[in-house]
Amino acid sequence: MPQFLTPLKGKHLRIAAVAIVALFSSACTLSLSSTPAPAPYAPVSPERSAALDAAIDSPAPETYRVQLFDWIDTARTRDVRVKLYMPTDGRDVPMTVVSHGIGGSREGYSYIGKFLAANGIASLHVQHPGSDRALWFGNPLMLVARLQSAASEIEVLDRARDVTFALDQLLADDALRARIDPARIAITGHSYGANTAMLIAGARIVRGNGVLALSDPRIKAAVIISAPPFTGEGDQHAILGDIKIPTLHITATGDDITIPGYRSDVKDRLDVFEATAARSQATKSLAVFKEGSHSMFTDRLFTGGEALNPKVKRATREVVLHFLRDTFAQQKSEAGGFTAWAARHGEILMQTQQR
Repeated sequence: MPQFLTPLKGKHLRIAAVAIVALFSSACTLSLSSTPAPAPYAPVSPERSAALDAAIDSPAPETYRVQLFDWIDTARTRDVRVKLYMPTDGRDVPMTVVSHGIGGSREGYSYIGKFLAANGIASLHVQHPGSDRALWFGNPLMLVARLQSAASEIEVLDRARDVTFALDQLLADDALRARIDPARIAITGHSYGANTAMLIAGARIVRGNGVLALSDPRIKAAVIISAPPFTGEGDQHAILGDIKIPTLHITATGDDITIPGYRSDVKDRLDVFEATAARSQATKSLAVFKEGSHSMFTDRLFTGGEALNPKVKRATREVVLHFLRDTFAQQKSEAGGFTAWAARHGEILMQTQQR
């Protein structure tokens, strides 16, 4: 995503549109006509799902179950569709909320959701209607306008509110509330979703004489994957320095967003890591994979290297599990924790830190 809270305008946005589509069309195929397209919440094809499961040795289906909910936030006249991966057994389980990148859907990051649920952690995948896969469908002449709207400040704020609304709905459901521990909830976000996660985690965006109130106190930890900086908002330390919850940052040396007039690469991801909790001194961890790509962390199998991609997915879901287990004291990771994880995956890691 090129910019947040200060979207590209005019000629630059028109030039950027094709590059954005190339980078972020992981959730679907771009429609080249105004012919009616599949619903923006359509499930992933069984063939694609099976290919992903086979490539990364996904857990057995009987170890987790999936529920779909189509909620409506009447206060904002906004559909908020979610997909919940729930452990088959257990009560008072921890949970992470997952926020997708631009053009994604609740179907994305299934390799994380299935794995966490099979290992005792629920995963609630939220679909953001203003920046979801519907962007790629419809009149191609309106694509630029759709992308501009998806990058607008209104959508940035609505995405964060989607997360809070989804938590409200889930915890108001007696059956679900009986299964989820409201004191052990995290957020996970990739790309645009990483910005959403940081806002929910306590990033400070100043408007006028005040700070936008977007943080959710129910969120106790955050997984930040491929985070672009808050471009145009000033010093990142001022924005991220007061985050007070544990964070896990994941990126790769090839984690690049490149469009005419804008570039964001691994240096930006490292700057976000350095700025996060710089003043609060909350604990934080960093994992940087070798090579790869920005969309390698989605469900796509062939971006970032056909051999590397499945390895990174396995390592990513594993470190997220360890981070959440350790943070919520559900059960401690094996001896050595993060250090042992890094040693196991050393061949594909460039750098790790833990502070």
